[in-house]
Amino acid sequence: MSVGLMPAANPPTFDPLECASRSHEVQRLAWRIKTCVDQADAVLAALRRIQLNDWQSPAGRAYRTTIALHASALMRARESMDAAVALVLRHSQNVSVSSERGQ
Repeated sequence: MSVGLMPAANPPTFDPLECASRSHEVQRLAWRIKTCVDQADAVLAALRRIQLNDWQSPAGRAYRTTIALHASALMRARESMDAAVALVLRHSQNVSVSSERGQ
């Protein structure tokens, strides 16, 4: 089965119940992303604790540097996910508004 664009002659119909369900599903997606943000926060806290260890050996310092690089990358990913939560929630509101307009 191929997925294509709907012809202009057949615009989609808006079913309020279907749109409400979509809005709810989009909100659930935002919640799942927020859960990932919370998990990233927990990992970042653990990485910070590791970085506080005072390793004097060259291997220990290299390990701490590697941890810092990974923590930095994870922080950027966490910030992106946090921004995604706001965007997905905004989209869920737009889905609700479009269902009201379609009535």
